[in-house]
Amino acid sequence: MSALPPFRIPVADLLRRPGATRDVSVTAPIEALDNGGATIVGDVSVDGRLERIPEGMVMRGEIAATWEAHCSRCLQEVGGALSLHVDELFEKDSIDGETYKLDDDSVDLEPLVRDALLLELPSAPVCRDDCAGLCAQCGANRNETDCDCHTEQDDPRWAALKSLNIPN
Repeated sequence: MSALPPFRIPVADLLRRPGATRDVSVTAPIEALDNGGATIVGDVSVDGRLERIPEGMVMRGEIAATWEAHCSRCLQEVGGALSLHVDELFEKDSIDGETYKLDDDSVDLEPLVRDALLLELPSAPVCRDDCAGLCAQCGANRNETDCDCHTEQDDPRWAALKSLNIPN
């Protein structure tokens, strides 16, 4: 008999007893989870409770993970921790995008974990709110140094307005 993947929880006994609950605690890596800006690194932790209800099974709990990325302004490494609450329904006839699939004898938490984390990952992470970024001309990190580059560029679409003499 092969072992179940870490996020697949056996629930055959719960399905036979309405109102039954089971505490769930799983810590395991999740494969290749990134949103183009940030990536989940290390293990993901899921702590919660599965409860049998007439519609199927409800998972209520907390998901915790760590992410890494490069600042979208200055390219320095940046990271953080995610901690979020989930309340989701698993049912036999799942509705795509609304509920998750309940198998005959198990619940696979991985799709729930992936969806919840992807929604919380920053799409354009920054190292700090006031990050000045890189100079577009010389590439200097403007958080660390001031460069002498001229950063204002005249927009050629407004060139015709420069010839107008408008009094104040």
